Amino acid sequence: MKITKLCFILISLGLLFKSCDKGEKVITLESLLEEMVSVEELSRFPDPYYTCHQESSYDRRSVSPDDPTWFANDDGFGIMRIDTIGDRIEKVMFDETGPGVITRIWVTTINKSGTWRFYFDGSSEPGWTIPAYDLMQINVPGIGRGLLQPHTSYEPDGKGGNTLFLPIPYGKGCKITFEDAPGVELTPKYYGINFRRYPQNTAIETFSEEVLKRAQQKIAQTDNLLLNPAEIRKGEVINESKELAATDSLSISLPEGEKAVYEIKFNVGVKDSSDFAQMMRQIIFCAQFDGKQTVWVPLSDFSGGGMGAPYVKSWYLDSDGKGNIISRWLMPYKKQGVIKLVNISPLPINVKIEANVLPLTWDARSLYFHSSWRQEAQIPVHKYDEPENCTEWNFATIQGRGLYMGDLLSLFNHAPRWYGEGDEKIWVDNDTFPSHFGTGTEDYYNSSWAPVVPFHTPFGGAPRADLESSHGYNAFFRTRNLDGIPFKEKFRFDIEMIGWQRGYSDYATTTYWYGDYDAKAIGLSGVEEATKKLVPTPENPKDYKIANSIEFEELKPVAQSVSLQIGGQGTADFSDGKWSRAKHLLCRNGKEGDFIEFEFDNLESEEKYKMVLFATQASDYGILKFIVNDKTSNVTFDGYNKTVRHSAPINIGTYRPVSGKIKLKIEITGTNTLSEGARYMFGLDCVQLMPEK
Repeated sequence: MKITKLCFILISLGLLFKSCDKGEKVITLESLLEEMVSVEELSRFPDPYYTCHQESSYDRRSVSPDDPTWFANDDGFGIMRIDTIGDRIEKVMFDETGPGVITRIWVTTINKSGTWRFYFDGSSEPGWTIPAYDLMQINVPGIGRGLLQPHTSYEPDGKGGNTLFLPIPYGKGCKITFEDAPGVELTPKYYGINFRRYPQNTAIETFSEEVLKRAQQKIAQTDNLLLNPAEIRKGEVINESKELAATDSLSISLPEGEKAVYEIKFNVGVKDSSDFAQMMRQIIFCAQFDGKQTVWVPLSDFSGGGMGAPYVKSWYLDSDGKGNIISRWLMPYKKQGVIKLVNISPLPINVKIEANVLPLTWDARSLYFHSSWRQEAQIPVHKYDEPENCTEWNFATIQGRGLYMGDLLSLFNHAPRWYGEGDEKIWVDNDTFPSHFGTGTEDYYNSSWAPVVPFHTPFGGAPRADLESSHGYNAFFRTRNLDGIPFKEKFRFDIEMIGWQRGYSDYATTTYWYGDYDAKAIGLSGVEEATKKLVPTPENPKDYKIANSIEFEELKPVAQSVSLQIGGQGTADFSDGKWSRAKHLLCRNGKEGDFIEFEFDNLESEEKYKMVLFATQASDYGILKFIVNDKTSNVTFDGYNKTVRHSAPINIGTYRPVSGKIKLKIEITGTNTLSEGARYMFGLDCVQLMPEK
């Protein structure tokens, strides 16, 4: 990272001092970092009021819900415009005039070469330069994995991305551009930039080199605190425990007066571990404040883990995956409050609640904590290339004044391939176009490239990802800090139901938000949905193995053509056939005459072995011949098929080892006239060597 000195440091000294003389609040990098870890401030309606927005690389063909292009999915090329500055061609990703704060930057790409430039307060010179499409290279003193996180797919010199939560304030405006490296083939550049837009008279100190140096210690402290939430200061601690029979509940009346729950610890003891997932879904957490119920959520989902109540570690919520849950959501009330666990299962269960309550002044900015839950089964998922059939599902709808602070998506994917191509679309108050329009479900949850792997950060993660293909149970979880979304009248969150193939998904969403006494979420689910039996976990394709087989992806070739590139590739999301261990050896960049050779040893020289090979077929695969112990088999294999599928067994013949070894050479001899694309690729699953008596 290179940061140049700005002639407009601290907006301007005159403006800053004038604001201070008037007693006006100046928003600084340090004050934003303080706000980020203040559960009190983040539960209140903002003052000064700001609106939240997002600029992203969404497909610009999406202009109206009434048009099929509303579901256009080419999301890696959307920009605001192109600026020519001298001999530079700079793609403008963000351009705001007036005071504001960038609260989150999410990016990912295939090729990271190029240059980011940040222009502040109308300057023609960049105030911040990053030498790649990679925020891991910013090298901000004090920053760590609390404020800057690489995605699970991140490769420093390859594809993958990262998310930055360091606030970037500006007093008069900010423009962000990216310049592709000269001579490099253009690749999609995905991004999402969340920001606050403040009233014109708001005093904000602009991001600069001097500000960063001054805030170094504060940045480090905030980063550490996000990773290690501080022990909640002790107030009045209330403990209650009970064995709950069916339909029974454990209720705690909170101390009266202007107070807030700072922390709740839950413990659920399930006698039979096989009942754990179902029981956690049928223990309901309820909360009432000043006579109104604002929380009704299955405890498994409130924990941030969803179905199965798995391990969670984040700023607001922790769970050990065994029935111990900690909530650090602040829950203020003016006069009285009640928290409760209700057993809606048919089995008895032991529960314990510990609540930590402290005084907290109630005023015009104070809001109640809400958590809402809804579930729907068999929601159609359409392919990304059939926009005319695509639909949206309503994630959340809220009426009234409030502040949206996060959500959990817990789901069962009935299709064997990725379900999450759909973009989020968030409408606030009188939006005529979504103020937040995303680029994919996993992108919204601070990841990229369809990851199906658990991960945890202060701002959420993926608590559950059972199968590499995304078939079965999955969960994504995101909480908001500075990127929380205030609304005065209404809030609507829709998500596109788009995947890699047609199918169905069961969605359960939990939302975390603050609102006025009369604010309410609509379209919620209740006991009928929460008591539904969980769908059994599907078989893991990696557990399947073809009997007596040797996996090609685990073998090291004894020889191969120089140009041929090889590597293991997962096949779990291919539905036409079953691959041994759900993986094959993918051979790329080949041409006619290229080959790969393997050697099988420790064989009995007096035996004859029948060789049966299993392979993959696809639209860009070539034709192969087989040479065993330097003799060409009369068997050839055409790897072409319109779709990806597992081949039928290929019986290459019966062979006797030479000096205890059998050599197998596989050579490309041509390609089918119907093949397309690379045309000479091939995939090898496994081989059987079976003695013949």
